[in-house]
Amino acid sequence: MLIKTYCAAVSGLNVTTVTIEVSLTPGMLYHFTGLGDTAVREGRDRINAAYQHLGYQFPFGDITVNMAPADLRKEGSSFDLPLAIALLAASGSIACEDLERYMLVGELSLDGTLQPVRGALPIAIQARKEKFKGLIVPAQNVREAAVVNNLDVYGMESLADVIDFLSGRRAFEPTRIDTRREFYEQQARCDLDFADVRGQEAAKRALEVAAAGGHNLLMIGSPGSGKSMMAKRLPGILPPLSLAESLETTQIHSIAGKLSQNATLISQRPFRAPHHTISEVALVGGGSSPQPGEISLAHNGVLFCDELTEFNKQTLEVLRQPLEDRHITISRAKYTLDLPCSFMFVASCNPCPCGYYGDPTHQCVCTPGQRARYMSKISGPLLDRIDIQIEITPVPFKDLSKVAPGESSAVIRERVVRARQIQEQRFREHKGIHSNAQMTERLIHQYAEPDEAGLAMLRMAMEKLSLSARAYNRILKVARTIADLEGSERVQANHIAEAIGYRQLDRGDWAERGL
Repeated sequence: MLIKTYCAAVSGLNVTTVTIEVSLTPGMLYHFTGLGDTAVREGRDRINAAYQHLGYQFPFGDITVNMAPADLRKEGSSFDLPLAIALLAASGSIACEDLERYMLVGELSLDGTLQPVRGALPIAIQARKEKFKGLIVPAQNVREAAVVNNLDVYGMESLADVIDFLSGRRAFEPTRIDTRREFYEQQARCDLDFADVRGQEAAKRALEVAAAGGHNLLMIGSPGSGKSMMAKRLPGILPPLSLAESLETTQIHSIAGKLSQNATLISQRPFRAPHHTISEVALVGGGSSPQPGEISLAHNGVLFCDELTEFNKQTLEVLRQPLEDRHITISRAKYTLDLPCSFMFVASCNPCPCGYYGDPTHQCVCTPGQRARYMSKISGPLLDRIDIQIEITPVPFKDLSKVAPGESSAVIRERVVRARQIQEQRFREHKGIHSNAQMTERLIHQYAEPDEAGLAMLRMAMEKLSLSARAYNRILKVARTIADLEGSERVQANHIAEAIGYRQLDRGDWAERGL
């Protein structure tokens, strides 16, 4: 007897429908084809134990299992459930007339309960695309998959529930979620607020400019100056996620297994802060079992690298292309993985090995040469992709209690959103360009050329401050964002002046004269 069930294989954001074919004929051998990995092949033992616990017998006969397409590698334990149902149907232990109408995914425990799997959301999207009537998933994944409309999603606790449902013994209701209502309700929640940051008005202004234009940012300052505190509050002033951005972000986190149980759509922009000991593979993705890296998990959000100069220099260099292209292609002998990684890169570091260069309350013991070598761990090409570089000095303890609370994140976000709306309108005819940070050379000349006074100021700054050539375009991009925050049509001299102040490390003599 030949039976077919349907499931899916996930590779990056690509999902392929997999047909599990089980042929049962007289004999006593078990044949498995279809490039299943160890976890897939071990599923037979889990299925056998689950059968015994539920009172079923593993089919006796010559069993041939094929997972089509046979040339596609199948990885993971999510194929347990469709294979278990196919074996029972092929042996005649259960009668299921509608198997071809459902896609099934789930890992089996030895007692027959279903365990959650990765990638339930992209699998649900594929099931709808393939016009399946319904999708059966473990109960822990049901809310994640149920955000896909026009598809009946059933969350099951055990193999017994699935058997009862498919054989018509019990009726189950599909899970319904008001995706838009839940999404917009959760969007207003903000756990970290800029109102908690005392002082540091210049630094908060720089973060506002960075958020308004999507600019990458580097904060340099001594320990305790508030770099990490402000970076963690940056997602709260970024424009809210759209539904399309949320769906794409949630898919990536679903594939990586980062969604909590009973989660639906991610409503807050992601904030990823990897430790400085992270490996290249963990940062960009890949591995023996391909997974998204930190840069993809930060897609549509913020990647924060604290203590940037402590990262392995070779690890940092792999960021150069993703920062420019906003997607990454990982090519290995057995697979090619394409993942999006459009994120704001925010980093912080100390200004020198001792950490106290420029600190008004501590004496720095480092020489200019030591400071230059320390900061040279950040290569020129990487620094070239960071638009804003600012110095942060600690707020003296005696002043902390005197400083009034600052603006809330909600107030700052309103200004950021208005500036982003101006940019969306400006670049509406330019595909793939949504913010000033993404402007090409041609767009810079078209939209960010300063007036005569601004051009004269920029020329003088390039000569007097020994600014590098790479600073020119960065200054114009940032100046365009500052003008947008003010609602100015033209880039003026005061916008150029503020943007020049955000290029601290481009000064040729920064190690001798200060940041």
